[in-house]
Amino acid sequence: MRLHNLKPRPGAKHRRKRLGQGESSGHGKTAGRGGKGQTARSGSSIRIGFEGGQMPLIRRIPKRGFNNAEFTTRYIAVNVGELNQFDDGARVDETALRSVGLANGRSDGVKILGAGDLSKKLTLVVSAISASARTKVEARGGSVEILVSRAAKNTADNAAKKAASKAAGKAAPAKP
Repeated sequence: MRLHNLKPRPGAKHRRKRLGQGESSGHGKTAGRGGKGQTARSGSSIRIGFEGGQMPLIRRIPKRGFNNAEFTTRYIAVNVGELNQFDDGARVDETALRSVGLANGRSDGVKILGAGDLSKKLTLVVSAISASARTKVEARGGSVEILVSRAAKNTADNAAKKAASKAAGKAAPAKP
């Protein structure tokens, strides 16, 4: 087998659609573009949601309320049973979980859930843990440290700044 002998598997490569090759080809005359108008012209494209100048549906529907999805705390869920691959007495934190491949993607921290059985004594340093997972870890003699989440830390920092600015405002004497 040489490079010049390689071919794609049968069915993997489609024949190119040949447009405008006569009516009997099935793609003749309008070449698959339908009738006349804006979409028949080359270089034309209509943006998503455009309704020909009519007020688009997204603008006709009333918008109400507040969506808090941007501010939610997203945890990566890891089950207790998956932690058995660590050595006995190991310290398991987010970086250790990421290096093993148990925690992937963007998140605000790691949450340990109680599915599975734990057979090792571990020290967990995580953002959150379920009650059943905590009892399983502590039953094996392990311990759990809860990190302060970034969102809670930001909230606490903002509250402290607000209190400091309020106190500074009261401390300044009023000018006559």
